Amino acid sequence: MDTFLARYADIHNPGHHRRVVTQLRDHGLVTFSGIQDRTALLAAAARLLAIRPHRDAAADGVTLITAAGDAVAPGYAAFTDKELTPHTDGSSLTIPPGLVMLACLQPAAGGETCVADGARVLRALAGRCPAAFQALSTPRSAFFGTADGYLGAICEEAGPGRLRVRLRLDGLARFSPEVSDILPILRAVIAENQETFQLRSGQGLLLNNTRWLHGRQRFVGQRVMLRILGDPLPCTAIAPGFPYHPSGHKTGKAIRRRTGGGTAQTPTPVT
Repeated sequence: MDTFLARYADIHNPGHHRRVVTQLRDHGLVTFSGIQDRTALLAAAARLLAIRPHRDAAADGVTLITAAGDAVAPGYAAFTDKELTPHTDGSSLTIPPGLVMLACLQPAAGGETCVADGARVLRALAGRCPAAFQALSTPRSAFFGTADGYLGAICEEAGPGRLRVRLRLDGLARFSPEVSDILPILRAVIAENQETFQLRSGQGLLLNNTRWLHGRQRFVGQRVMLRILGDPLPCTAIAPGFPYHPSGHKTGKAIRRRTGGGTAQTPTPVT
């Protein structure tokens, strides 16, 4: 399956707006084309999301992502030519951005985009290792960021019958021993359920950041990307996370009741 074509929608055509919103609401991922500069990206974003400021963004909320060197400081791997493991953005925030919008201005050799549907990953993980879901949803089992980061879990409630995921697997993540034990399985399941496609000039994607993981493969050359982080406009009615009712598994408070409300050994923050 060609993931880019399968998820494609015309985000510039007002007549297709309902389709774009419905696809985001139901499936969490839209691909698009026709972005030649940051002005075009901002115009498309304005119909769907409220932009959040970011440390690396310009005043208009757009972040220019290109390789600035080989040194990888924690949290800056995007600005190299190295592989980025699938992750969610803003994992250290109490409420991460609901949407991530990426557009390619200049492709390079390699640099294929990698995405993985968190809902599909969790279903596959539950089938392979039933105890894994409980570990991933245990309160205080994951810490993301530096000393002022977020202490919580990889899987958390996002409303009745809904879950959201937050994940990074670099030096700015710390996990309880119970979660660390199942990370190899989680990595394997993510890899097995990963979809990869090459973004050409002007192409991009918009994804639900509390459902989809995204990353990229290593590249050679000058690759230029634009990124916008934001939250769905209220008129879109795009809820965080995704419906999740796996057989034999409970979510959120139900899990805590079943396990007596216990928590895992708290991971140590990065300082």
